[in-house]
Amino acid sequence: MDLIICVLGLLALAVEGIRCQGVYAPPSVRIIHSGHACNVEEERHTERVYTIREGETLELTCLVTGHPRPQIRWTKTAGSVSDRFHDSSVFNQTLNIAKILRTQGGRYYCKAENGLGSPAIKSIRVDVYYLDEPTVTVHQSIGEAKEQFYYERTVFLRCVANSNPPVRYSWHRGREVLTQGSDKGVEIYEPFFTQGETKILKLKNLRPQDYANYSCVASVRNVCAILDRSVIFKLTNKTASPSIKLLVEDPIVVNPGQTVSLVCITTGGEPPPILTWICSNDSLPQRSVVKGGTLTLPAITSDEAGVYSCVASNSVGNPAKKSTTIVVRALKKGRFWITPDPYHNDDNIQIGREVKISCQVEATPPEELTFSWLKNGRALRSSERMVITQTDPDISPGTTNLDIIDLKFTDFGTYTCVAALKGGGIPEISIDVNISSTTVPPNLTVPRGKSPLVTREGDTVELECLVSGKPKPIILWSRADKEVPMPDGSMQMESYDGVLRIVNVSREMTGSYRCQTSQYNGFNVKPREAEVELIVQYPPTVEPVYMEMRQGLGRPVVMTCRVLRAHPSRVLRFEWLLSNRLLHAGAFDAQRDETEYTIRSLNRDGWGEYTCNVINEAGAGKCTFQVLMQYYQCAFSPGKAYPPEFYYDTYSPLWQNRPRVYGFKLQWTQMNPNAVDRIVAYRLGIRQMGLQRWWEQEIPVDGAINKGELMTHNLTELIKPESYEVRLTPITRFGEGDSTIRIVTYSGEFHCSFEEESICMFTQDKNDDFDWTRHSAATRDTKYTPNTGPSGDRSGSKQGFYMYIETSRPRKEGEKARLVSPFFNVPPKNPYVITNPPAYCFGFFYHMYGKHIGTLNALLKQKGQTTSEAPAWSLNGNQGERWKQAKVVLEGIRGPGIEGDIAIDDVTLEEGECRDPPPNLSSKSLSTSSHIWLLCITLVMTLLEEKQGLWQHLVLSAYSPVAAYVSINTVLTSPSGQPAVWCQNNESRESAEV
Repeated sequence: MDLIICVLGLLALAVEGIRCQGVYAPPSVRIIHSGHACNVEEERHTERVYTIREGETLELTCLVTGHPRPQIRWTKTAGSVSDRFHDSSVFNQTLNIAKILRTQGGRYYCKAENGLGSPAIKSIRVDVYYLDEPTVTVHQSIGEAKEQFYYERTVFLRCVANSNPPVRYSWHRGREVLTQGSDKGVEIYEPFFTQGETKILKLKNLRPQDYANYSCVASVRNVCAILDRSVIFKLTNKTASPSIKLLVEDPIVVNPGQTVSLVCITTGGEPPPILTWICSNDSLPQRSVVKGGTLTLPAITSDEAGVYSCVASNSVGNPAKKSTTIVVRALKKGRFWITPDPYHNDDNIQIGREVKISCQVEATPPEELTFSWLKNGRALRSSERMVITQTDPDISPGTTNLDIIDLKFTDFGTYTCVAALKGGGIPEISIDVNISSTTVPPNLTVPRGKSPLVTREGDTVELECLVSGKPKPIILWSRADKEVPMPDGSMQMESYDGVLRIVNVSREMTGSYRCQTSQYNGFNVKPREAEVELIVQYPPTVEPVYMEMRQGLGRPVVMTCRVLRAHPSRVLRFEWLLSNRLLHAGAFDAQRDETEYTIRSLNRDGWGEYTCNVINEAGAGKCTFQVLMQYYQCAFSPGKAYPPEFYYDTYSPLWQNRPRVYGFKLQWTQMNPNAVDRIVAYRLGIRQMGLQRWWEQEIPVDGAINKGELMTHNLTELIKPESYEVRLTPITRFGEGDSTIRIVTYSGEFHCSFEEESICMFTQDKNDDFDWTRHSAATRDTKYTPNTGPSGDRSGSKQGFYMYIETSRPRKEGEKARLVSPFFNVPPKNPYVITNPPAYCFGFFYHMYGKHIGTLNALLKQKGQTTSEAPAWSLNGNQGERWKQAKVVLEGIRGPGIEGDIAIDDVTLEEGECRDPPPNLSSKSLSTSSHIWLLCITLVMTLLEEKQGLWQHLVLSAYSPVAAYVSINTVLTSPSGQPAVWCQNNESRESAEV
């Protein structure tokens, strides 16, 4: 009888045909990176940073666990205006950004969710490295600046280069390297205002030998293989800052359509300055032509008006800049308003009182604007009763007033305001204003039946305010709630006929709208206003909009249509239809907000498209349910079975100890297993990646499948290290269901350097005294315990991470800390033949340095055991400042003092015999050890039913850094049940097979 063991989230034995219950699990996530990463020795106290060179390809992979398979989304903040991408890759497991830019650095977040528990979110910071070409600028002391650099003048050479990380600079004069103190006439310093990022070369009291070629070398210490960059500047006795002259007037006033040429010449500067043109509009017009110092703007338009500047630069002193303003003549938007008798506060025009007519025009340039007035077509001049003003300081620019004092009947008529520009070439603007007995102030009303105005979503609606009076003013529309914008996004809209037309009205536009008279083209009196209430009705919003239903014959089908929102909220009725045939209708129960339709026993006539219409005054919301059936062997059958879902939480493949072959445990659950006829088997298809031929077999299923039930099947005879495409299809009595495909990839070894926060699925033992801590040498504070703990990780990096125990207070002597690895499945080579099992080499590096070092134990624990066996490997005491190795459960026992920190790093599990220690182990750690010790291990492990593999934990105890290499190979006991015993006396490294 086969022994069956199932553990949620851990790798278990895969026996063909085995099924376990309840594997739904919330998501977890970790981020790994690939591509062109750089190893940068830079302190990062609070986070791990992935560094990459600008222009390389960024690849971040989000490794997720959880069941069902979580959905993945990438987002980003920091270093960018947007925190979201506009790329399909944001929903992929791997985020790929080709030719990354410096602006794309920042924190990248991977979010995984599968509907169970809270979403899992991890982040990684991406730092983009770059180095631009340096530039050198030359300056004199303030008050000493001359056209040329004379003797006894102090000169500063300033070198700047944009970079990440911060750049370092070095100066050379010819072939001579300049350093602080190497020349009494030279100083090199970093001024405070540059925050140490700019190197200044100061030449004191310029000497003849100071006239030379100076080179500035910018370096980022070859990080990311970024080479140093340099720039050369030649300093002579003729070196001078640039000076220029602009051969144009300021401003330049032109008419639209004219061609404008701007000419700029250099009048001094050594080296010869370079001329460029810039515009206040950020960039030069597209049609502009630059030739030397001449800028030509053909057929200029009003949009091309602005300030144009000629800039000369030669890296000496500040750039020289000369500017001119181009003004393009224009007349725009003429308006008028009437002010009845401003002294008596009257809204009406009356004989014997004063009337003021104001006229306003937008003009460019405003100083060229001229006005003239006509009455009934004849020129009108200012007089005692007809006062014309154009320079009134109380009125806005571009405005003229006509004051009619002591209005008489003969003053009624049409007054015309004419605006023109002195330069000519621009058409005049004329504005007519009629003054008569019928000229009356406005009155504003809402037509009967126009408020509240009820409309339906998607319609075109017209909000209307009737305005009377002569002349009729412009109507200004706004939301009654001033914080809410109008449909076009603005806060106010103009209407000349009092009508506001909204196309494709939406539910968000419901609310009160205010209409009010403006002073423009009307009376300058207190505004008249009114409000229009708009009610936008919309049909019920329902769910589900579409759902596929699959069920077996004779079984019930329940369809539910829910109302999420509607306006009016009162839903009148519902109706259920099959195709176009009415099945059921009635009044909607507002208390439930849903309606159901039940098929008590599905028959062969019950397949098809079911529709539920939920109806209110605005229309209907529609839920659609597709009940699927198949036609199989001249009869209708239930709908196709849903696809299975692969279970991704297995830690690694099922390993086999044959030279070129490996196996893989395939695990899956069935979506909605009871929705269709019972699944009797699965069709398994497999093909090697890159090949066309599929190999297929059927996996029988005994009994009904429960929801969430985990099913497994061993894939064997897979060729190392090839990957395979696997297709799994459920089969019922009536045919095949939907398939699911995944890729199986070979993974023949386990390696963990603790660089990720997930620490490779290791966990802290809950029954110990304290925990192991993930740290790097860069983040450890050795102020209080400088004589213990590693100075770097196993590779020697101060930024690399490792696990260690902190033995400072409040820790006490004898306290233990245990770290538990994930379970590893170690099956026999052939489960049906009693033979030697495959060998696997467990390894870990450890560091035990300090006079109070306690004990480091390595223990193996079989799955299902509540306690660990006696240590399979143990070591105590100070081992010097060196490194060693181990796996699974890690246990640390505190020594008598605080100088007893133990660290572990680079845990491995490799298939095959244990190899020699890695070549990058320091020679010191292999040659200077004089500690010779005897290690004996006795393990008894019973073979279960001659088929079972071995699940094991490895337990380690560590205190402080020591260099060594320890490996343990697991071996099943012989058929006689005698334990394997291993002992070794070795000076430099220890290797064990158990």
